[in-house]
Amino acid sequence: MEKKRLTLVMFISLLVLVTLIFLGHKHAQAESPSSASAVKIDNFSFTPATMTVPAGTTVTWTNSDDTPHTVVSDDKVFKSKVLDTDEKFSFTFTKPGTYSYFCSVHPKMTAKIVVQ
Repeated sequence: MEKKRLTLVMFISLLVLVTLIFLGHKHAQAESPSSASAVKIDNFSFTPATMTVPAGTTVTWTNSDDTPHTVVSDDKVFKSKVLDTDEKFSFTFTKPGTYSYFCSVHPKMTAKIVVQ
């Protein structure tokens, strides 16, 4: 009888451990920046054109176009250098608000980041 009880206790302990690991993994995934924190520059546009992120998110723009581009906020909160093909620029949004931005080389290219 004692052996069955010990086996049951070990099984329940293992089940609790696996559950805690699974829940911890799900929690870590929820806190990780999502792939939505990436903006692609291609075909003379920013994709997505509007992105909503929580405060503290780092957004990375990647120039996938064959033409140089920049990423400049309307209020000059952030400004990239001229990005050649495959170059990246990142900025961490710490304060809630709407950040409209454009390409200074091609001012008709516009988009915005909404920080909550």
